[in-house]
Amino acid sequence: MLLGRRFEDINFKGDLFGGVTTAIISLPLALAFGVASGAGAEAGLWGAIMVGLFAALFGGSSTLISEPTGPMTVIMTAVLTSMMAKYPETGMAMTFTVVMMAGAFQVLLGTLKLGKYVTLMPYSVISGFMSGIGVILIILQLSPLLGHAAPSGGVMGTLSSLPELITNVRFSELFLGLLTLGILFFFPKQYRKYIPAQLVALIAVTLLSVILFDTDSIRRIGEIPAGLPSLVIPHINGEMFTTMVIDALVLGTLGCIDTLLTAVIGDSLTRKEHDSDKELRGQGLANMISGLFGALPGAGATMGTVTNIQVGARSPLSGVIRALMLALVVLVAGGLTEPIPMAVLAGIAVYVGFNILDWSFIQRAHKVSVQGMAIMYGVMLLTVFVDLIAAVGLGVFISNIIIIERLSREQARQVKAISDADEDDVPLSDTERALLDQANDKVLFFYLSGPMIFSVSKAISRQHSSISDYEAMILDLTDVPMIDVTVGLALENAIKDALDAQCEVYLLCPNERTKEQLEKFHVLDLVPDSNTYQLRIDALEAAVSYVEADKMMFQS
Repeated sequence: MLLGRRFEDINFKGDLFGGVTTAIISLPLALAFGVASGAGAEAGLWGAIMVGLFAALFGGSSTLISEPTGPMTVIMTAVLTSMMAKYPETGMAMTFTVVMMAGAFQVLLGTLKLGKYVTLMPYSVISGFMSGIGVILIILQLSPLLGHAAPSGGVMGTLSSLPELITNVRFSELFLGLLTLGILFFFPKQYRKYIPAQLVALIAVTLLSVILFDTDSIRRIGEIPAGLPSLVIPHINGEMFTTMVIDALVLGTLGCIDTLLTAVIGDSLTRKEHDSDKELRGQGLANMISGLFGALPGAGATMGTVTNIQVGARSPLSGVIRALMLALVVLVAGGLTEPIPMAVLAGIAVYVGFNILDWSFIQRAHKVSVQGMAIMYGVMLLTVFVDLIAAVGLGVFISNIIIIERLSREQARQVKAISDADEDDVPLSDTERALLDQANDKVLFFYLSGPMIFSVSKAISRQHSSISDYEAMILDLTDVPMIDVTVGLALENAIKDALDAQCEVYLLCPNERTKEQLEKFHVLDLVPDSNTYQLRIDALEAAVSYVEADKMMFQS
């Protein structure tokens, strides 16, 4: 039933073209990401197959193409490197256990219906994080591009080994890598819609390497084993359990962000709306199965998704066809990958890293906002040189502080206290202004509007600081839809200060939700029911009558 709804819009010709085209695009990327991660080319291919197939069957988007992506590969590489360094025998199994845990986390997020909250992050943080991922991917490919195996230590290890790598560069492999990059960057745009530049580079440079160089003089992929992959028995190490959980959360969260952002792009092209929670459940299930078979995790891939839609795909059938095409390559034609040089795959990975960089925002960040630019570059540097979680966490925290500070300034303007009707800060009718004038500066009209959160409490305290100069105060909450605890306490203090100064308090609170909140804070206990009004004019008449009666009593 659920599958049927998503397959209602089958356009067989378009879905067939979409599946075949995206399979051709995925092949070189899957090989490149598999080798880059350290798990092997077959792990990349089976990741593209497993994630693509099960996400298409059980996801919440009709045209999304899922596969190993650059950001997911970077995290996978870091996890695999650290696990293998500490536990050479069980590190691989622990790494794929992390993949399964990441998938389970995604399923949990979808089940709890938290999909819509995943992408609620400031763009400057997302941009900095993604650009940092792009930089990491480029740095990690410098070693294979120069003809050597990747050194241990990730980014810092590669950068510290760079002088030695450059000194001992293998020019034959560097030539092949640079030639690959040349094709990828300069392949004519008019031909890209017919054939992916990555596939052209993969085939052309591989053929050239076979003609120009001996098989043994160039590092090559080698033959991919035919047949289905072996099952990976989940392995959890007690000492590393916390690390494994954190790695799974990072991998799962990144997969969620990557997928849902891509799904939004797909929606804009198809004019349809995806189901975020169902998509996360589908992606999570796909990653769990992928990890169980020792394959790379994946997420929604922007390039594949856009191409899929542009060639006419309209249902998940295209994703199924794509997975079957790739499976056919692995099971039947695995030997064709044997002569592919490692340097070619490194060149493809560098190109992907270059495209992950958010050039659009980098070029105009300084024009949009200095603070946004600082956050973007700060998150990018932290992502590259410190830690992914620290980068995102600190970026979101600082962004939220800046946003709260801006909101505070705006909301502070909505806290107004007047006693002179000539002031235009408060929306009073002519009759109401006349009543306020009649009080001769003895009634303080305290007006609040908009949502009142904790940042407004200082403005409330500041505005009622001279309460002792008045005989009556009207607290007008007519235009306040929401009050938080801090503001509730600030209002309580304002009322108490007024009562201590022998100032009569009148409350205007027609909004039932706001009234319920004030009751929870016990603020209404301080104001008698006789002084609580629904209409502004009634409260003004009562306050003016009180002031005039008090004046007559004083005169007598």
